[in-house]
Amino acid sequence: MSQSYCFSTWLVDGTGAPAKKNALFCIQNGLIFSVQFPGSEELCALGKEFKELDFFPASTILPGLIDCHVHLAMSGKTDREFRAKQLLNGFEQNAPLIEHRLQRCLNLGIMALRDGGDIGGHALRYMRQNGFSGVRVKCAGKAWRAPGRYGKFIGNPPEPGMSLAESLKAECAHVDHIKILNSGINSLVDYGRQTEPQFGPDELVRAFRQAKELGRKIMVHANGRLPVQMALDAGCDSIEHGFFMGEENLKKMADRQIFWVPTAVTMKALSDYPTAGVQQAGTAEMILQNQLEQMRRARELGVRILSGTDAGSFGVRHGQALAQELELIAQAGFSVEQTIQSATHASAQLLGLDDELGSLRPGMPANFVVVPGPPSELPGSLAHVTAVYLRGTRILPATK
Repeated sequence: MSQSYCFSTWLVDGTGAPAKKNALFCIQNGLIFSVQFPGSEELCALGKEFKELDFFPASTILPGLIDCHVHLAMSGKTDREFRAKQLLNGFEQNAPLIEHRLQRCLNLGIMALRDGGDIGGHALRYMRQNGFSGVRVKCAGKAWRAPGRYGKFIGNPPEPGMSLAESLKAECAHVDHIKILNSGINSLVDYGRQTEPQFGPDELVRAFRQAKELGRKIMVHANGRLPVQMALDAGCDSIEHGFFMGEENLKKMADRQIFWVPTAVTMKALSDYPTAGVQQAGTAEMILQNQLEQMRRARELGVRILSGTDAGSFGVRHGQALAQELELIAQAGFSVEQTIQSATHASAQLLGLDDELGSLRPGMPANFVVVPGPPSELPGSLAHVTAVYLRGTRILPATK
């Protein structure tokens, strides 16, 4: 029987429970066999008692992280000419880029991603050909949009003469989840401008019913009151972005326990980059502050917020953006433990991965991250990962 031990001064277990001091993990055959919390008198004996002990004083252990909204086939670079050209990449060009982005995520302790689609379906194809390589990826393939509406770079409309529901039935048997666009994007010129829904309410209801028959969850890109309301009423599993959706929609989400992925870091990126233009950067900052206020209200109402970055969008870099999104969640008033929960246990529940990721307790795979310092330094310390473990094997830095 393979057995090892890992000790860290603090533990954030991913469930939202308060952080605990002095966590000693016993790992057997890649699973967490036990978690103990030795007193101060026992600590000095640890090195002598256990031959196979990874010792991380003044560090925090937490579960492997999850980013619930990425686009692996796209770069987060800010050069607009480059961003336009990348959409022309074939699969052979994108495959090594996707591999590199996955490795970057893993190096930062990110062990699962939910991909929101790309026009070539390249992320889905890559994962089907290469399988699990340390990061679990759930893929939408291509997103769905209405004819002539926003989203051409990540998806298609239904075929002429076919409804959205019929298209889902015909083409979504091999995807992990379904991504539907039901609004436009935020205007960086006209602050607060809202766009009309992309699909009618009856069409959404039929499409969502079809998705459920296929056993697929539905992520909906929606901004503004009406597009979000229609997605909620039709029975979506998560709202992506949700800018300017308003109080009543937040209450509905809380009552129905529908997940919200705010992707606030997208506006942070636009406000921080001078190449976005002075007016656009200023508008993006206003949108960001409005989104943070919605997130504060969501916390008060009990909305289930998840961490998602929209990595691959302008200025949002794969891997490093997750810590930035978590900083914004913390700014909205969530505790350290609640903030980490949004990127661990809660996200694992949505992705159906809560049997292998999301929390640290006996019986779970030993998938965890070690970061320097106490929990009070989170989420900033996520930028300086000390070690990453997959099923009890330390992969970063490599075990000697």
